[in-house]
Amino acid sequence: MAHALNEWLWQHEFWLPPGITWEDMKESEDIHYPQPRDLLLSIPFALILVVIRCVFERAIALPLSAKLGVRDKLRPKAQPNSVLETFYSMHCKNPKEGELISLAKQCDLPVRKVERWFRRQRNANRPSLSKKFCEACWRFTFYVTSFFTGLAVLYDKPWFWDHRECWTGYPQQPLQPSLFWYYLLELSFYWSLVFTLPFDVKRKDFKEQIVHHAATIFLISFSYCANYIRIGTLVMVIHDASDCFLEPTKIFNYIKWKKTCDILFMIFSAVFLISRLVIFPYTVLYNTYYYSMEIFQPFFGYYFMNALLITLQLLHVFWSCLIIHMVYKFVLQGKMEKDMRSDTEESDKDEEREKIMEKEKNGITRFSNVTSTNYIQRNGSEPLNSRAHLTNGHVKER
Repeated sequence: MAHALNEWLWQHEFWLPPGITWEDMKESEDIHYPQPRDLLLSIPFALILVVIRCVFERAIALPLSAKLGVRDKLRPKAQPNSVLETFYSMHCKNPKEGELISLAKQCDLPVRKVERWFRRQRNANRPSLSKKFCEACWRFTFYVTSFFTGLAVLYDKPWFWDHRECWTGYPQQPLQPSLFWYYLLELSFYWSLVFTLPFDVKRKDFKEQIVHHAATIFLISFSYCANYIRIGTLVMVIHDASDCFLEPTKIFNYIKWKKTCDILFMIFSAVFLISRLVIFPYTVLYNTYYYSMEIFQPFFGYYFMNALLITLQLLHVFWSCLIIHMVYKFVLQGKMEKDMRSDTEESDKDEEREKIMEKEKNGITRFSNVTSTNYIQRNGSEPLNSRAHLTNGHVKER
């Protein structure tokens, strides 16, 4: 069964243009082509990156955050409650009104206290500012390293300057060692992001991030197996260019260097929109869709490759809309809006609102007492429950 599936999967009609078979892709002493088994190396390398990341965050990023004044917000802890803890972990983190009433009856607590318990528990599980800072530092370090590695690998390659060269001699394009290690570096990094996904900061575009990581891994893996190495290197360099500015924008936002953050955000927005909405469609999409047809006829790999690239482009459009909206708010308000992908703590809205309401209520009470006293003094009278002394020396209760 497994043998039949393997033979079906690796039919040359799926991976190679018409007229080319796996016999034409045999290696020799001087010529090496990409082999699917090489991708297995990305798994242990990804685990090594995870270890390097842990060491980097503990030994470098975390002490750096303390020196730069990153302070985690003090969050009130939820009181221990077995019933609520079980419901929180097993059923739902944000119960509806009917569930809150039922839980309140089980715990013999007011509904408001049960609601507050869940709010505090959700806030306690949100990532701290120092965690966000460390994650941004790690990604910034990798993206800068990867981007300049890509430039160093590609600057003397003909297809970096003339995109038609991506298809010269395809698919019989020998694999160079520098390209192999560059591919392995990128693929290992995205696998490491998948491994740490449950522990990383979760934002509102969490599902889109999963789709992005999956599409990227599939794209890198398929492009390697089908020897789309040249077009794949262009995709990776284009993506890393804007990410080099995104992560430092987050870093300066966390340490509250607003002016530097705003400048980097505008630079990032320009680089992202130009690279993802202009350079990527022309350099990659138009290249794979049109220029490749000058060399070979369409086949399964051609359609599959373009489908993955279009998926990435749709994600580019999604994130571009968020960025354009933030730039629009920045131009109108003169300051950068909070990252719309991030969840704000509920205490910022609900608990502060409750405190304000209590203060206002207390203020109204005090104000009414003060005004009533002033009114009495101005009219020369006393409160109704006070005593009045009569001229004959007797006291009369009013």
